[in-house]
Amino acid sequence: MRQAAIYAATLIAFLALDAVWLTRMVGFYRQVMGDMVAPQPRLGPAALFYLLMAGGIVFFCVEPATRSEAPLMQALMRGAVFGLLTYGTYDLTNHATLRLWSARLSALDMAWGTILTAVAAAAGCAAALYFSKNP
Repeated sequence: MRQAAIYAATLIAFLALDAVWLTRMVGFYRQVMGDMVAPQPRLGPAALFYLLMAGGIVFFCVEPATRSEAPLMQALMRGAVFGLLTYGTYDLTNHATLRLWSARLSALDMAWGTILTAVAAAAGCAAALYFSKNP
């Protein structure tokens, strides 16, 4: 039950914040990427990304943070680093290989991924702390 709640808190925070970001920024992405942006997102790959990313955040950020003396700060820091690495991998690979990908897009998306993943890790950690005090 504890693990499911931690995973759910992480996933919900990540998905909810990213949904707001993407709906507000779709114009920017379309402007920079042009015809590369699909008219509608492909829900299968998107769902798989969110499920995998939440699992990665829990495994690499939340669980190690819960064993530290300052778990929320550790979760934020680990989440920020994990977000920078994962979004950086995506953005910098695209920037290196796709003609229409810009440095501005990479920088903005990497900054967002860093913040988003940090907050999602903190949400997961808050759930873990709650369950450790209320079994």
